[in-house]
Amino acid sequence: MATDPQMRSPETYGEIDPRIEALVHDLIAQVADKWTMILIEVLHDHGEQRFTRIAEKVPGISQKMLTQTLRQMERNGLVVRTIHPVVPPKVEYRLTDLGVSLGEAFCGVWTWAEDHLETVETARRGFDGRATA
Repeated sequence: MATDPQMRSPETYGEIDPRIEALVHDLIAQVADKWTMILIEVLHDHGEQRFTRIAEKVPGISQKMLTQTLRQMERNGLVVRTIHPVVPPKVEYRLTDLGVSLGEAFCGVWTWAEDHLETVETARRGFDGRATA
């Protein structure tokens, strides 16, 4: 596994609680699903939002995918869904503290991308040049 002392591995630190391992795998799968991090960003930047307002701020997301992603985020405790007792019903979504902290944790990916953009692009050009040769 990794040699970086900040990265955990069973070889370095002993057994990892299988529940923690499962949670990490589940959350990585969810945030890597294309939409979750975008929704976290929208809710972070714009605060509590109605479903239709979220959909307007996320081009390309279908109503079905937005519903599924928000439900999964709610299940994981990342968002709170509030139903206001009016006619027609008004439903709003907001990030929980847990959702905010997950967004902050993944900000490191943006920082890494900014720091390594040129290196990655150079590597891609080199690979693509060899692949077409």
